[in-house]
Amino acid sequence: MSDTSTDATPAVSIISVVIDTPDPGGLAKFYADLLGWPEPNVESDWADLKGPDGSVLNFQLAPDLTPPSWPDPRVPQQFHIDFRVDDLDAAEKHAIALGARPVEGPDDSPTFRVYLDPSGHPFCLCR
Repeated sequence: MSDTSTDATPAVSIISVVIDTPDPGGLAKFYADLLGWPEPNVESDWADLKGPDGSVLNFQLAPDLTPPSWPDPRVPQQFHIDFRVDDLDAAEKHAIALGARPVEGPDDSPTFRVYLDPSGHPFCLCR
């Protein structure tokens, strides 16, 4: 990665992605198990999940979260995470066993599949 900062543009980098959920510990555990990452550090209103490559996902308490209704546009998806997998069928079985729910989208594809995590956030498994 090259340094593109100038006097007018400070260097900026992502340190984590923070996901709202009514259950920070439970959702962090879901993603830890999905990704095969170490157990998360959980507090009452926050959870840290750190991958072996340095990637970080955080989960913050949002008791009144209205999950996205995607593909129905009434409540937009707001964000989603794409995960690269080697075996789409095996990854799907793993995700569903952990509590993911498949979503039938308007654009079913042979290269990716869409799911909802236990808090209702969409994510994709991509070949």
